[in-house]
Amino acid sequence: MGSPTTSVHEDDDAHLASLGYTSDFKRDMNLWGNFSLGFTYLSPVVGIYSLFAFALATGGPPMIWAVVIAGVGQLLVALVFGEVVAQFPVSGGVYPWARRLWGRKWAWMTGWIYMCALIVTIASVTYGAGPFVAMLLGIDPSANVTILCALVLIAIVTLVNLGGTKLLAKIAFFGFAAELCGAVVVGGWLLITERHHNLGVLFDSMGTAGTGTYTSAFLASALIGVYLYYGFEACGDVAEEVRNPGIQIPRAMRMTIYIGGVASLFITLALVLAVPDFGAVISGKDADPVSTVFQDAFGTVGFRIVMCVVLISFFSCALSLQAAASRLVYSYSRDDMMPASHLFRRFSQSRHVPPYALVLAALVPALIIIGSKISADALTKIISFASLGIYLGFMMVVLAALRARLRGWKPSGKFTMGRWGLAVNIAAFTYQVLAAINMAWPRTPDVPWYDNWIVLLSACVVIAIGLAYMLAAKPYARRDDIAHGDAASSSEPAAEPAP
Repeated sequence: MGSPTTSVHEDDDAHLASLGYTSDFKRDMNLWGNFSLGFTYLSPVVGIYSLFAFALATGGPPMIWAVVIAGVGQLLVALVFGEVVAQFPVSGGVYPWARRLWGRKWAWMTGWIYMCALIVTIASVTYGAGPFVAMLLGIDPSANVTILCALVLIAIVTLVNLGGTKLLAKIAFFGFAAELCGAVVVGGWLLITERHHNLGVLFDSMGTAGTGTYTSAFLASALIGVYLYYGFEACGDVAEEVRNPGIQIPRAMRMTIYIGGVASLFITLALVLAVPDFGAVISGKDADPVSTVFQDAFGTVGFRIVMCVVLISFFSCALSLQAAASRLVYSYSRDDMMPASHLFRRFSQSRHVPPYALVLAALVPALIIIGSKISADALTKIISFASLGIYLGFMMVVLAALRARLRGWKPSGKFTMGRWGLAVNIAAFTYQVLAAINMAWPRTPDVPWYDNWIVLLSACVVIAIGLAYMLAAKPYARRDDIAHGDAASSSEPAAEPAP
């Protein structure tokens, strides 16, 4: 008789075969490895430290509630994704999900938007690590230093990802452990030794509303939450590398939101209460309150140690992003949906990874970063699309799931929400639309109109390019032998949860 593990693998492979695929990936990733991939992609440290100054200056201490609101909203999305991936555990995430829920054209656009957003986010995260490297080394964070550090970081994460799933899972878990311990230790130390305010300040806008209402100020500061809670979808991007994915991936997605959310809220609370002078932050006098707090709390040596943890977080985040992007490129190419698909679907049988897809997910971000040498303003415009693009990709899957549900789809994977599915799906889509509007809303009337609307304009450019290629090249029509739009017809009524 075979071992229980062998039996589970055989069941996983049989389920994948029923969806029309055989996989060359090795199922080397367990629950904690899968969760770590999502957590390090979400990266509370990277998200909070990058946006804390902006959020506090814009909305004052009450901006912390945006972290809670966004966490609840994205949990709804994670629940919908959990149902979808449990039934369709195929590598590539949003592309194969959209294909089965709606159809080939919808899947092409969903994958295109999400792929562009991932590539740009890799450039954004690696470029953002440069100043922290400079601070750690005690050198001037010039443009050349930042670019060099970003390129070195991309090269390192590419080498790690080429090492295979098992190495990816181990490094992701190390990144998760380091980031979580860092958040707990740093946050705890700040609360114990550097607390300058009581909890009442969390309800005091500190005059950030100006002469208007506080709602607009809070919505602007709420971007700290909106930009934070994605990463859980990466758990599904590697579905063919996870053992028992129908159970493990939905659980890992929820864990990403739960643990990432608590860590984010904790470190945000500690930072808010440790800021000595809110007025200086709001006026712009203290443009980097995170560094101010850390230097006051930990001194020179301690500050460098904290910066090491921050850099580990940036590294882990970039690693997970590139892994997710490469699996999407591979999944696209396996269905002949990309130019040069024959190249990007090639697989390393020794490493069990798609090497050319990984190289693409390294070269394009590197070119974007090098381009910043010519125009830093162009880099800003390109990166402005990243978060909205990821939300649009999410939204397209959530909408596809809602459409399929209304057309008779009854999720039949190992995880379902039962009778709550429709209500959660509607709530998740509503949150996604509102969050996307908040991201794209123009808030800089003093700049030229195209800069004021840059987030929406950049999204329109990406969508227009994708539509033009899709209509001209018709990549969706290259293979009609792969199932599409069959969610309702391929599902069976899911068992009701036990009372």
